[in-house]
Amino acid sequence: MTEATAAVNEPVAYNEDVIRKFAIATMFWGVVAFAAGTYIAFQLAFPLLNLDWEFTSFGRLRPLHTSSAIFAFGGNALMASSLYCVQRTCGVTLFGGRPTADFLFWGYQFFIVMAAWGYVNGVTQGKEYAEPEWMVDIWLTIVWVVYLVVFAGTILKRKQPHIYVANWFFLAFILTVAVLHIVNNLSVPVTLTGMKSYGLYSGVQDALTQWWYGHNAVGFFLTAGFLGIMYYFLPKQAGRPIYSYRLSIVHFWSLIFLYIWAGPHHLHYTALPEWAQSLGMIFSIMLWMPSWGGMINGLMTLKGAWWKLRTDPVLRMMVAAIGFYGMSTFEGPLMGIRAVNSLSHYTDWTIGHVHSGALGWVAFISFGAIYYLVPQLWKRERLYSIQLVSWHFWIATIGILLYIISMWVTGIMEGLMWRTYDANGFLQYSFIETVQEKHFLYVVRAMGGVCFLTGALIMAYNLWRTILGDLRDEKIAQEPPEARAHLVAQPAE
Repeated sequence: MTEATAAVNEPVAYNEDVIRKFAIATMFWGVVAFAAGTYIAFQLAFPLLNLDWEFTSFGRLRPLHTSSAIFAFGGNALMASSLYCVQRTCGVTLFGGRPTADFLFWGYQFFIVMAAWGYVNGVTQGKEYAEPEWMVDIWLTIVWVVYLVVFAGTILKRKQPHIYVANWFFLAFILTVAVLHIVNNLSVPVTLTGMKSYGLYSGVQDALTQWWYGHNAVGFFLTAGFLGIMYYFLPKQAGRPIYSYRLSIVHFWSLIFLYIWAGPHHLHYTALPEWAQSLGMIFSIMLWMPSWGGMINGLMTLKGAWWKLRTDPVLRMMVAAIGFYGMSTFEGPLMGIRAVNSLSHYTDWTIGHVHSGALGWVAFISFGAIYYLVPQLWKRERLYSIQLVSWHFWIATIGILLYIISMWVTGIMEGLMWRTYDANGFLQYSFIETVQEKHFLYVVRAMGGVCFLTGALIMAYNLWRTILGDLRDEKIAQEPPEARAHLVAQPAE
C-alpha cells in the first residue's frame, strides 16, 4: 500500500455539523417557497385574495417565492450536497475549520432573511428578478467568496490526486454565479446610509445584462450545480458507478462553453441587434447535445439496476428528475427558436417550462439528495418511512403534471388568441378575454401547487422522525435474488 493510499484510507473527522444545518434549512425554506408559490397561484385564479394589505400582494410575494425557491431552497441544497461531496471525494475535512463553515451557514441565512424583508417591503432594484438592494448584494458577495474559499481550499488540500467530476460542476457553479452576481448588480448607492441605488446600465444594454445573468443563473445555479448533485448522489443511491466518466467530462466542458452565450434568446423581437438574437438562438439549439449527453449518462448509470426503481422511491425520484431535466432542456432550446418564441414569449407556456425544470429537475434531485443525506448525517439505519417517500413521489409528480400541463395549454391558447385577427384586420380578442379563458386552468395550476406543497410537508415529517431516530413498522421491499448477481461494488467515495 502506497503512502497516498494509506493517507486516503485514514479516518477523517469530516465536518458534518454544518451540513446538518444546511439540510434542515433546505427543507424549511422549501416549505416556505412552495407555500408562497401556492398562495400566489391562488391569487392569480382568485384576485380577491390580493388583500388590501401591500405586504401580501402578488407583486411583493412573487419575487419572494422565486428567490426563496431558487436561492433559499436550492442554494441550501447545493451547499449541503457540495460540502458533503467535496469532503468525501477529497478525503479531507472542510478548509477553514468549523468557524468558517459556521459563518458560511449563518451568513447565507442572514442574506435570505434580509432579501425576504426587502421583497415584502418593496425594497428591490426592480429588475427582472427583483434583486435585493446594494447592501444585501454586498453581504451576499462576502458570503459567496467564503463559500468559494471553503470549497476550493478543500479541493486544493485533497488527499486524492483525482478531482471527481461532481466537484467540477460544483466549482463551475460557484465561480460563474459569483461573476454573474457582481456584474448584474453593479450599482451606485444614492447615499451610504440608504438602501436606494441606481444601476450602471440602461436601455438595451441593461436588458442584455439582465438576461445574460438570468439565463446563466439557470445554466449554472439551477443546472450545473444540480448536475453535481446528480453525478455524486445518483451513483451512491443506485450502488453503481457512473455510466461513462469520459462522457461526463465532455458533458461538463461543452455545457460550460455553450450555456454562457444563450441568454439573448430571451430578447427576440426587441431592440437587441438581430445578430445577437441569432447568436443566442444558435447556441441554445447547440445546448441540446450536452444536455442530453448528461441525461443519457445519468439514466445509463442504472444499467443492470433498473429493478431498483420498484423498491427504492428515493432512486425513483432521482431518475424522474433526470427525465424532467431532459424534457426541459429539450423544450428550452425549442422555445429559443425565433419562430416558436413569437408564440411562446410573454405567455404562460414560459411559466410551465420554468416549473418543469424547477419542480421536476431541481426540486426532485434535491429531495433525493436530502433523503440520502439525513440518515447518513444522523447515523440512522434508514429513513423513518420508505412508504412515505413513495407517497411524496406520487403526490408531487401529480402536482408537477397538473402545473405544467395546465400552463402549456393556457400558454399556447393565450399566444394564439393574441395573434388572431378578425375579418377587418383587427385583433379579435382583448387582453381581458384571454384572462377570462384561463381561469379554470389557473385553478388547476393552483391545485398542482397544493399537491407539491403536500408532498414537501410529508417529506419534512418523514425527515423529522428520521432525525429523532424513529422507524415506522412497515414491510421493506427486498432485493430480488436474481438481481444480486448483477450488483457491482459501490462507487468510490
